[in-house]
This record gives sequence, structure tokens and C-alpha cells, in this order.
Amino acid sequence: MDDKERIAAVAYVVYEGAMARAERHAKRLFIALVVAVLAIVGTNIGWLIYISQYDFTSTETIVEAKDGVANYVGNDGDIINGADSCTDSKANLEE
Repeated sequence: MDDKERIAAVAYVVYEGAMARAERHAKRLFIALVVAVLAIVGTNIGWLIYISQYDFTSTETIVEAKDGVANYVGNDGDIINGADSCTDSKANLEE
């Protein structure tokens, strides 16, 4: 066997080793990707189950001010400013 044949044989063995290593690396990356996607889906399902255990309801509160102005911030964020938003505010202003 002369030197050229030996160099060609060594280069092919090195190439096969590099290709096998690349295949193992690609397989590990694919498995890591699948695990990451499953973890994201699992945590999202977990949060949805956790949040769905709560009962979200709203209540209405009526505030009446007889002597003065009552400011009330409702559950929905609306601000009720005393006589300006009362149903009888026009009657109070006309008197």
C-alpha cells in the first residue's frame, strides 16, 4: 500500500466519524426541540387549568349620597361622581 491509498483511507474513516457524530448531534437537537415544545404546551395547559378554577363574577353596587358627594369606583372601573351621575340629579338642580 503506498502513501496515497493510506491517506485516502484515513480521510474516509475521519469523514465517516464526522458524519456519525453529526447525525447523533442532529438527533439530540431534535429530541431537545420536541421536549421543549411539549414543556411549553404542558405549562400552558397547566396555567389554563389553574386559572379556570376561579369563579370570576361581577356585582353591582349602588351608592347614594344624601348630604354631600360620594365618589365610588366600581368593579368595572367606572367612576360614579355623586349627583352628576345620579338619576335624580336633574331634579336636584331644578329645585
